Amino acid sequence: MSKYDGIIFDLDGTLWDAVETVVVIWNKALAQAEIAPTMNYGEMRACMGLRIEQIFDRVIPQATQEQRETVRKACTQTEQDLLAERGGVLYPDLEKTLALLKKTHRLFIVSNCHEGYIRAFFKAHGLEKYFEDFECAGRTGLSKGENIRLIVRRRGLSAPVYVGDTVMDFDAAREAGVDFIHAAYGFGEVGCSVKADSVSQLLQLV
Repeated sequence: MSKYDGIIFDLDGTLWDAVETVVVIWNKALAQAEIAPTMNYGEMRACMGLRIEQIFDRVIPQATQEQRETVRKACTQTEQDLLAERGGVLYPDLEKTLALLKKTHRLFIVSNCHEGYIRAFFKAHGLEKYFEDFECAGRTGLSKGENIRLIVRRRGLSAPVYVGDTVMDFDAAREAGVDFIHAAYGFGEVGCSVKADSVSQLLQLV
């Protein structure tokens, strides 16, 4: 019997890599706000997992508040269309693994993304059926750690684990007081002894 009653997943770098599509979305938004710099894959990859305000500070620190709001609205609108249509790259064996985990665990998503992003992931790949609930910074305004705690309370979890790929995910799990598994196949490096080198390896760790 598993020691965990719920598995809470990060999204980017843990369930999929949507960077190429997100770069297109952001560059369209920057153009709409009449901001000259454009993003490339490497720059956007380094921003994945950050809250949108943190991305603003890193990518367009010179932008006015009005320009930032224009970018925010444009990203949200475009994601609901383009990201839902194009999707991202799912990590190998993702759906097969989720289907097996669903038989023994309750599954959730907590991400630092803005509103609409997780729904676009569901729409693009038809994976909503595997998840009981989700939460994001764009909907609550809370930190990732606080959103993890919110899911734990809302769904009455007694022994949850958070799966993520970055140090920020590790810190969020620690803030929330839950166990952590490092998705070592994702974007970041974490000094964590419990790690999955592939999505399917999660089946052995939970």
